[in-house]
Amino acid sequence: MQTILRRFDLIAAINQENSIARNLERIAFVFLVLMILSAPHSIAATQTAWILGMLATLIRFFVKPRPKLAKTPLDFALWAFFIWSVITCFFSYAPDISFDKLRGAALFLIFYFVVNNLRAKRAAVLLGCALVFSCLFNVVWMPIERLIGRGVEIHGVVPESPLTKAIYVENNNEKIVLKDGDALLEINKKKILQPEDVVAALEQSETASIRFYRPDYYLTVQIRRADLLDGATAMQRLGFTDWKRSRNWRSQGFFGHWTTYAEVLQLIASLTFGLFIASLRKRGDAEKRRDAEKRQEGATDKSFTPASPHLRVSASSFILFLCLALMSLALLLNVTRASQAAFLTSAAVIVFLTGNRKMLLIAAAVITPLAIGGLIFLQQSRNVGFFDSKDDSTKYRQTVYREGFDLWTQNARHLTVGVGMDSIKRYAKEWRMFDDGRLPQSHLHSTPLQLVVERGFPALLLWLWILGAYGRTLWRKIRDSKFKIQNSENGENSNDNSWKEYGIALGCFGGAVGFFTSGLVHYNLGDAEVAMVFFILMGISVGMENGKQVIDN
Repeated sequence: MQTILRRFDLIAAINQENSIARNLERIAFVFLVLMILSAPHSIAATQTAWILGMLATLIRFFVKPRPKLAKTPLDFALWAFFIWSVITCFFSYAPDISFDKLRGAALFLIFYFVVNNLRAKRAAVLLGCALVFSCLFNVVWMPIERLIGRGVEIHGVVPESPLTKAIYVENNNEKIVLKDGDALLEINKKKILQPEDVVAALEQSETASIRFYRPDYYLTVQIRRADLLDGATAMQRLGFTDWKRSRNWRSQGFFGHWTTYAEVLQLIASLTFGLFIASLRKRGDAEKRRDAEKRQEGATDKSFTPASPHLRVSASSFILFLCLALMSLALLLNVTRASQAAFLTSAAVIVFLTGNRKMLLIAAAVITPLAIGGLIFLQQSRNVGFFDSKDDSTKYRQTVYREGFDLWTQNARHLTVGVGMDSIKRYAKEWRMFDDGRLPQSHLHSTPLQLVVERGFPALLLWLWILGAYGRTLWRKIRDSKFKIQNSENGENSNDNSWKEYGIALGCFGGAVGFFTSGLVHYNLGDAEVAMVFFILMGISVGMENGKQVIDN
């Protein structure tokens, strides 16, 4: 046990002689690891690990020798943004709702939890790699789940079928006609495996609640036993001629919504792509270095063979490529256009930052057919184009963007401090939002617009300040790591983490660009699961760069 603890302390750089302080640092680091392992899967587990780890960290500051609070280039921007959010709550139309919403605004504290528990660069590298490999559990399951299929996808629905007489209770008993291609998933909250499950549930009660999927909606409706048809089989009684397991839906991992999964996946896939590109760069630089050394030693033409000008794939590159391929497949099956475009933008930025023309050409040759294939799959699975003015989600955004801008520019108060976080939930009807109530009530589907409407124009400026300071910090790390790799004495040393630090910085920079890009049409900052992963990556990358608090290997 002591050997295990010594190795653990070595990884986490825990060297306190005070046993209480040492155990508190161990506890905090354990929960930090658990938080990162949970982040791609469960918000409940992630927040629980964060809160418990943060508690241990806070207690640690009261035990001597007291640690110094980590200082970062983002401190002023992060705290100014949060303080301004608090100020806007006092001017909110619904202060009680807005003050409660501060719990979401306080998620940036995850950044400080990560930074203050990273004492060695090797720990930062470990956490970055742990996030990538933890994500594999859900991305591996996505294609397997698709092969297995789910529910009962109905075909040949007859006009008199009880499924054409379903009632949507949540919308004033509106009639919903189920049609060919709809997938019956649950009846009375139990999974449907075959048509007989539906008939059996109806025979036990007068009515039954059926949850079904129709791209891009999940709806729960009620059907009546009295509407069942006569027949010898379940299909005849339900009024359709054929069925199969459904394999057409938007993958959502272990989260409750596909957009959340897409945004989290984009961030982690960007990190993976950064590490992959760095592993190729490390290999190439090492080969060039060996060639130069052999030339200096006066190697003869017969004994000396220059390194191939083509990129060679190492074991680490191959593993990262497999991870990246699985994540790309999961993102493709997710069919969220903004997140897919954000990842492509992130990948382009990452490759551009390497300054390698050959790699740019290779990336373009790989990305182009993938993008075309993604567009085809999108059209087949959702029946929409990438930019489709007839798409319901596009129409919805056009409406709420116009209404949000009009609300923000209505008067000086709204321009300066906004209407208050989530106050739209209470006053949407009074402000005639969401097409005067004809559209489902939600948020404004854009991070910049949501910020200015709810917290005023200063909030947007402060958020851009955070992103700018973060990008500048990462750029410095990318530049320094590239220099370190180029001047390393032995690029093949397995203990050399320079290329991993370089890859994490590249991936986090690309992820931040992707986060901003998709945030133009998604309110991803307001999605707790996504925001937590974003601040985790920010903590890992900035903690790795924060030289005064971080120990080199």
